[in-house]
Amino acid sequence: MKKISGNKLLVKALKEEGVDTIFGYPGACTIDISDELYKQDYTKVILPRQEIALVHEADAYARSTGKTGVCLVTSGPGATNLVTGLATAYYDSVPLVCFTGQVARHLIGNDAFQEVDIVGITRSITKYGVVVKKREDLGRIVKEAFYIARTGRPGPVLIDLPKDVMAELGSPEYPDEVNIRGYKPSTGVHIGQLKRALKMLGKAKRPLFLVGGGVNIARANEVFTELVNRTHVPVVTTVMGRGAVSTRHPLYIGNLGMHGAYACNMAVGECDLLFSIGTRFNDRITGKLHSFAPHAQIVHIDIDTAAISKNVQVDVPIVADAKEAIEKMLEYVEEYDTEKWLAQIESWKEEHPLAMKRKPIMTPQDVLDAINEMFDECIIVTDVGQHQMFTAQFAEITERKRLLMSGGLGTMGYGLPGAIGAKIGNPDMPVISISGDGGMQMNIQELATAVLEELPIISCIFNNNNLGMVRQWQKLFYGKRYSMTCLRSGAACRGRCGEVECPEYTPDFVKLAESYGAKGIRVTKREEIRAAFEEAARSTKVPTIIEFEIDPEDLVYPMIQPGGTLEDMIIDC
Repeated sequence: MKKISGNKLLVKALKEEGVDTIFGYPGACTIDISDELYKQDYTKVILPRQEIALVHEADAYARSTGKTGVCLVTSGPGATNLVTGLATAYYDSVPLVCFTGQVARHLIGNDAFQEVDIVGITRSITKYGVVVKKREDLGRIVKEAFYIARTGRPGPVLIDLPKDVMAELGSPEYPDEVNIRGYKPSTGVHIGQLKRALKMLGKAKRPLFLVGGGVNIARANEVFTELVNRTHVPVVTTVMGRGAVSTRHPLYIGNLGMHGAYACNMAVGECDLLFSIGTRFNDRITGKLHSFAPHAQIVHIDIDTAAISKNVQVDVPIVADAKEAIEKMLEYVEEYDTEKWLAQIESWKEEHPLAMKRKPIMTPQDVLDAINEMFDECIIVTDVGQHQMFTAQFAEITERKRLLMSGGLGTMGYGLPGAIGAKIGNPDMPVISISGDGGMQMNIQELATAVLEELPIISCIFNNNNLGMVRQWQKLFYGKRYSMTCLRSGAACRGRCGEVECPEYTPDFVKLAESYGAKGIRVTKREEIRAAFEEAARSTKVPTIIEFEIDPEDLVYPMIQPGGTLEDMIIDC
């Protein structure tokens, strides 16, 4: 049997794992892997402009396709630039396998050029991390990495590849099976616990489904919709769970939590059974824990044992994959009498409907309404900030429309690279990114990637000249002391705000788009929105930036007061 190098085996492994796309940035410790990738034609290599963006692209590729995203970066700064993206994927349960170059084994620990302990650095934000210390272990470790990344609660796995190990000759065999001692992801559903939960559901007068991102990750949308139709139980979602059932569904109330709809937060406060599936109960949806769902028994289905009763004590824990659990529920459930409960929820909706105040000038809701009307199918990718919450409130997410965002970590700069990764994974699907002017500038260099890959994404910028979400807090809770949030601020006006003329906003996004070879459009009036999207949609190979001039006084409401309960909502002010 002819021996091959570790570099050749890695490329062979990628093919065996069905990896059709890899997001990579080269360097001294991975140049030999790059050379082997050059010699093959199965796996497409995407060259982004920065490793921070690279991992977000792989992340969105994975979220949007259901495949495992794959990254390749060099040692040292190449590896450390992955940290934020790994944490983003870890908190949102995204399957990634990230290969990092490493200096030769005899140099490790000697402060060699571009040497870092990336496994140690990322230990708390990866599902598994390992240095390949022996050539004979390489195939097994890669096989295990892909298995670990996509099974159980999905997550990122990091494999550190010393340069000398990869150059060493060894067996060309790649394993067919995985058998990891101590890692046996839970499969199946505990029928006893499930029947106990369903018995409680049958007795409840005010039942409520609370659905998180786990349902979307499990691709359980269709079966969950069937469950809702059969039981007639209303649904609230976390922001990450939006789309688990169509937002047009009559039993869907909306998102709960910090910027949740009034009716959602009230429903959680008044329900007598909270049947939660695939959510971690983080602080953004619970408010003060002692007052969360105070009248309810709580059922919690989650694939991660550690997530159950971690934040909120539950009455019936069920460790299971969301889709498997829902499919099993469908064998037992029936329609329940929720008519009175639904009438109460409807009255809350009428009392405080979720809508921005109508203004003579353009609002974020106007832009999102246009997207809802003009795009029957699309993938919407957001950055993080006010625009993200507006999107979560007003974007229609249906069977043919999906929403991707950084939820758990809240990573600014995710929007544009996320749209690139989603478009690469879904070339026939319209992809729209929505960013603020702050978040857009964190990874705007990826316009070059979008142009060169001929990706006709539509990149919306809600430009309010500020870091809007922080400014909102400053306006409401910090006496309007707008420190470090004005993106026009600089040497010409520092310490003299209101006394001197504001500097020109920089950059000019339209000119910047054009300098990259993209299309740039500026929209200042409500009447221009539809025409801008129509022009962007006509593009088949070139990305388009549409800059929307937004009033900085447009705030996200409702909003839970800091340290408050779900009932402590600021409706408007």
